Amino acid sequence: MTHEAPLAPGATIGILGGGQLGRMLAMAAAKLGLRAHVFCPDPESPAFDVVRVTTVAAYDDEAALARFLASVDVVTYEFENVPETTAAFVAAQRPLYPDVRALATTQDRLIEKTFLRDLGIATADFAQVDTASDLAAAITAFGYPSVLKTRRLGYDGRGQVMIREGMDPGTALASIGGQPAILERFVPFEREVSVVAARDHAGAFAAYEVIENEHENHILKRSIVPAATGLAEAAFDMTGRILDRLGYVGVMAVEMFVVREDGQERLIVNEIAPRVHNSGHWTLEGAVTSQFEQHIRAVAGWPLGATARLGDVEMTNLIGHDADAWAQLAADPAAHLHLYGKTETRPGRKMGHVTRLFSAQPSGG
Repeated sequence: MTHEAPLAPGATIGILGGGQLGRMLAMAAAKLGLRAHVFCPDPESPAFDVVRVTTVAAYDDEAALARFLASVDVVTYEFENVPETTAAFVAAQRPLYPDVRALATTQDRLIEKTFLRDLGIATADFAQVDTASDLAAAITAFGYPSVLKTRRLGYDGRGQVMIREGMDPGTALASIGGQPAILERFVPFEREVSVVAARDHAGAFAAYEVIENEHENHILKRSIVPAATGLAEAAFDMTGRILDRLGYVGVMAVEMFVVREDGQERLIVNEIAPRVHNSGHWTLEGAVTSQFEQHIRAVAGWPLGATARLGDVEMTNLIGHDADAWAQLAADPAAHLHLYGKTETRPGRKMGHVTRLFSAQPSGG
């Protein structure tokens, strides 16, 4: 289903998923006078703290989904691993943005990489891997090192392994559970960047400035805006083509590698995320319109907001026990502290983030 008219204040947006992204989406909706109903299996979901109406049920519980859908006007999601069958059930009864096609394309790395290749967008060379012999053949083609990734359910370094010379292919495949996978040729990149952008129902496109990202242990640690690259126009062009081809509505993040060949920089797309994204958290204080408000505007049929940057910005994730320093961070007048309300601290878990603006000079679109 689709809707044409903008949702009026007082309408309800259903959110599938109750993590920190769902929490911040619900808060952005409230700013615009829109309500949110969060559906998530986890009764300790951080998003539940900021909404009045919640549903705790499995994503395949169609009776619970039907009750949820009866209370909302449009549905979105905060993570891309919502089951495709759930998305199809939702879309048959309420407008779902981004739609089932966007979800299906980005849930499977093989489908996603094939989609990008067919669009003429550069990616790492890749091959489908279902068996150890498939993997051995792909290693022969790509050489060492190469990166083995599960086709589904991988994030923050989970579901992938670097294969180096001398490593047994069977052992590598077993380390990711023998799941259907792809092998990617290793990309010797100079830096990682991302573009967070939105597209509305009419096809209007709005992108934030290119973000430079630094990772620790495969988890995003720091995002810096603006990125140190002269490839912004190329990055925006790639992102716009992806959103247009998918007929996308909402915010998307496109993660890219900057590589240097023969003295020239070029971009290789690593992956796409059909949702608001960790690397876009800086927009809460650092842009005229946050990525969360922008996503709500898009799915609700409102005009997209301005994406101008309000200064040089740095966002740092608080991972695991980093968040234990909340008192010191709260005392820092330059720090904009966000804690996600998670009840359990554990290594590798994103507990919050801090944003700092280093100038007040507006820049961007």
